Order: sequence, then C-alpha cells, then structure tokens
Amino acid sequence: QVELVESGGGLVQAGGSLRLSCGASGRTLNVWNVHSMGWFRQAPGKEREFVACINWNGANTSYADSVKGRFTISRDNAKATVYLQMNSLKPEDTAVYYCAKSRLYGRLCYRAIEDFDYWGQGTQVTVSS
Repeated sequence: QVELVESGGGLVQAGGSLRLSCGASGRTLNVWNVHSMGWFRQAPGKEREFVACINWNGANTSYADSVKGRFTISRDNAKATVYLQMNSLKPEDTAVYYCAKSRLYGRLCYRAIEDFDYWGQGTQVTVSS
C-alpha cells in the first residue's frame, strides 16, 4: 500500500503562483521511486482530467496543452515527494488537484487515468479573476 497526501492548495488571484506537493508513505515506499507519477484535476461538474506526469527519474515529463508553459512537474525521490509548480494561474485552473501513482514504470510517463492505481485525497486550488 502507498498513501499519497497533497498539500499547497489555496486561493490565489489570476496571474499568481502556487506550488503543490504530494508526499508518499507506506509499506511499499521502497518501490515507489520506480513508478511514474501524475497530477490530475477535477473542476465542479467536469470529469477528472490529466494535468502532468513525470517518469521515475524525472527525465521525461508530459503536460496537458492547457497548462504547458505554465506548470512544471518535478520529483525528489529521496523525499518521496512530487511537486507541481503552477505559474500564471487562470480562473479556469480552479479545481481539486490530485496526485497519483502509476502502476507502470520505465522510461516514459503516463497520462491515462486507468494507468494509475493510488490516488491522494486532493487539494483545492481556487483562482479568482
């Protein structure tokens, strides 16, 4: 079992920045570092959508078109933590943000929800206009 806990959400004005963190813990933490990780978000009345992913060593990342150039995903395997730096925030970025661990590992990172087996509880990000 792996437990994921997000933090860093909050209320920010448009154009501002936030940094989300996702800490991992659990019995199988020693194998966590080989898996791809991802961030997803879900706005009210909408389906959960992919935001960003990162492979096991941070060499490969991928972003949704809507956040490309504004968000940066990174990870610190020594701290078992994944980050999402969000800059130039827009009101349409308002959502609950979730981190997730992929069941897959290797050179690539993964974007499909069905490829992820552990999820955090989510952290609210609200961007005011």
